[in-house]
Amino acid sequence: MTAENDEQVAEKDAPLREDIRLLGRLLGNTILEQEGEAIFGLVEAIRRSSIQFQRDNSVAAREELEGILNKLSTEQAVLVLRAYSYFLQLANTAEDQHHVRRNRFHEIAGSLPRPGTMSHALTKAKHEGITSEKLDHFFKTALVSPVLTAHPTEVRRKSTMRREMAISELLEKRERVDWTKKEIDAIDEALCREVLTLWQTDILRRTKLQITDEIQNGLSYYDQTFFAELPRFYADLEEEMARQGLGSENSSIPPFLRMGSWVGGDRDGNPFVTADVLRMTLQRQNAHILNFYLEETHQLGSELSISTNIVEMSPELLALADKSPDNSPHRQGEPYRRAISGIYARLVATLTAFGSPAPARQPLGTGQAYSNAEEYLAELDVLHASLMEHDSRLIAEGRLKRLRRAVRCFGFHLATLDLRQNSDVHARSVAELLNAVDRNIDYEELAESERVALLTTELRSGRPLLRPFWAYSDETSSEIEILKLVTRAHQQYGENSITTAIISNTQSVSDLLELAVLLKQVGLVSAEGQSKINIVPLFETIEDLRNCIGIMDELLSIPEYRGLVDARGGVQEVMLGYSDSNKDGGFVTSGWELYKAETALIDLFKRHGIGLRLFHGRGGTVGRGGGPSYDAILAQPKGAVQGQIRVTEQGETISFKYSKPELGRRNLESLAAATLEASLLGEDRKPIPPHYIETMDVLSEEAFKAYRNLVYETEGFEDYFWASTVINEISTLNIGSRPASRKKTRRVQDLRAIPWVFSWAQCRLMLPGWYGFGTSVKTWLEKNPDTGLSTLRDMYANWPFFHTQLSNMDMVLAKSNIAIASRYADLVPDIALREAIFGRIRDEWQSSIDALLSIADHNQLLQENPLLDRSIHNRYAYLDPLNHIQVELLKQSRKNADNPRLLRGIHIAINGIAAGLRNSG
Repeated sequence: MTAENDEQVAEKDAPLREDIRLLGRLLGNTILEQEGEAIFGLVEAIRRSSIQFQRDNSVAAREELEGILNKLSTEQAVLVLRAYSYFLQLANTAEDQHHVRRNRFHEIAGSLPRPGTMSHALTKAKHEGITSEKLDHFFKTALVSPVLTAHPTEVRRKSTMRREMAISELLEKRERVDWTKKEIDAIDEALCREVLTLWQTDILRRTKLQITDEIQNGLSYYDQTFFAELPRFYADLEEEMARQGLGSENSSIPPFLRMGSWVGGDRDGNPFVTADVLRMTLQRQNAHILNFYLEETHQLGSELSISTNIVEMSPELLALADKSPDNSPHRQGEPYRRAISGIYARLVATLTAFGSPAPARQPLGTGQAYSNAEEYLAELDVLHASLMEHDSRLIAEGRLKRLRRAVRCFGFHLATLDLRQNSDVHARSVAELLNAVDRNIDYEELAESERVALLTTELRSGRPLLRPFWAYSDETSSEIEILKLVTRAHQQYGENSITTAIISNTQSVSDLLELAVLLKQVGLVSAEGQSKINIVPLFETIEDLRNCIGIMDELLSIPEYRGLVDARGGVQEVMLGYSDSNKDGGFVTSGWELYKAETALIDLFKRHGIGLRLFHGRGGTVGRGGGPSYDAILAQPKGAVQGQIRVTEQGETISFKYSKPELGRRNLESLAAATLEASLLGEDRKPIPPHYIETMDVLSEEAFKAYRNLVYETEGFEDYFWASTVINEISTLNIGSRPASRKKTRRVQDLRAIPWVFSWAQCRLMLPGWYGFGTSVKTWLEKNPDTGLSTLRDMYANWPFFHTQLSNMDMVLAKSNIAIASRYADLVPDIALREAIFGRIRDEWQSSIDALLSIADHNQLLQENPLLDRSIHNRYAYLDPLNHIQVELLKQSRKNADNPRLLRGIHIAINGIAAGLRNSG
């Protein structure tokens, strides 16, 4: 990076630095006023020493810093932790606002369309000769679905997030207009008020999150982002296509970008998700969208004051107005308003018919409830057609157009809810149903081939397995009740309310047939081969990924199952788990086995003549498949993105991506743009050279051996892990409704991937995101001393998959800190165990960095991403003291487990470190 480029980056960062300094000053003033000079001085002394140490690597500064931190009382430590945690959260707020600022700058400057925008994707498509007809077909058949989950990695409370959003809005307001000094002072006073409120707000949840809380949290993102930005996305896309001559001015793109959710439907390992919870989730989603429609319809009525004395109107509009209960003489000449009053009355009737309370704003009369969203849309279309026919296009393309688009996006269901359950539960339920009708069938003792034969027979059989008065177990009764509820949901909210049932831990053909048989008992699958729901396998471990091809090949060869796929449009969805495969086999092998599985699935499905839709179960951090979504989609094997893709959005990444409307829009658009590019462009892309595949096979094998040897084969590793991380303390942090472990053991196999990754992030090792890479490269180079490095560099330069993997690893290693990690290792009481395991980790860490820099031909980590590098290094002065204090509190807490103040301090540190790292779970 040249000095000139460095200056340009610094200039771009100047407004960000100003915002951070402003917020830091306001926080400092708040601490001074609220906690007094002694605490303020302590916070400042720690900040100055930490900055000096980070900047100059000063031994004196380090000794001074450690001296201050080691003398802190528990009460002082908690206040310092709160100060630094809030500073890092405010820095995140400023960074998010800076992203919005830079996006606006590019738009104002008329910059060329940037990668990740639909404008850029369409420009590339036009350049490659993609016709408007081909684009039209893409949009008609495409599906891009970000799926919000309740995975517990978001440590921040909604209360603090609201304050941060208010601060962000004030920062934006502060710079948008040339304010007077008095006006600026008023904005700054409002900022002070928000920062003070933030300081006086409890940074931690005092009680465990319930599923109802998770549902409400998920719904809040619709108010903040999705209701406004999804309709705008479509409007801008249609305008851009018309501008580039790829569509007509009146063309309407189908709603291919649709929101999904697991909240309230994901039962895998969460005993609190019941039929009652599912019912409540569907009703709350329905009430949320209907209340949005009510407010928008009311606002529309206040806007459309168009008079028959001035403008003509269509007969259909006049007829709609005549059906309205609005008989006010003041609106007799305003048919649009009268028609909208009738629409509003029907919406209120619809809301109450679904069992939700009526809104505070009552209708002017009664109306008949809508049977479905299409009826509501049809009446809005009457308004639109009348406006268009009588020279009012500009009015039609305002709020009304956005509302009509919202109805097409959200219907009466808001978001498509997935069901998910573990295959073992399905197996036990099927065994119980079969045993109830035939005592001679011991299903769980049958061989796999016998299970498949029996289940296939049941699929084409007309007999029901459910006995109406049979006393089934609680587990089976719950499963059946939930599936029955899907049928009722389809009738009430439409078939898009629940479209998918996912089978976790899919390991055999019978796992999928079991679910099909269960669905058949409630009418979602028929003996004639019809299906009203997608049956989706989830392959999670390394072994499962390697076996998935054989399973899917056999499954799709069974006529009874193939008929169900054909009934769903000839498309089979397959979900791939990034988190558990990483925990099972490490970062390198997980990424490679996922890639190979996708490649083989593409060929297999092509041979079977059906479409493939991949559902990527990615987390926030690289250790769980995280990283930039745009790059990840473009790095997929050719043919993996056939116009359709689903991706989980989990934990803290949801708030980072979708709390601000502008950032939410950018993230939604990047998913859509990447899907279009991956599906339509690069048809002439060359096949992956065979020696690339061979090289990755070797790297993966060696990395797998190194990772498995450490995590699963090293005696005492579990003791080391539980002692050197905050895994115990995370389990008591109130961040989700689901238990941290599948079973009450200390085995890594039974631990969920989220706390596994989260724990390694807290101690700044990020081990799941890199371990084994250094060993694999070292072994490869030893076997190929002459051409080994040039091959790896060639792969990095020319293969998006390999480049993306290393770029993600680059980010993870940049956030790691081996010196801080060593302090957590000191928590392990067994000195020999500590030195043996941490020594191996330290050597592999250094080896992985050396290998990465050598392959990329870089001098430092994040050399290609100076903005991120600057952001991370600027955080160290505030992040490192949090780790130091957390270690000290862990030492004390493990000697005095009954002290709640110590645990509270540790939890605050967890919160602050997660904020500083951003994507940590």
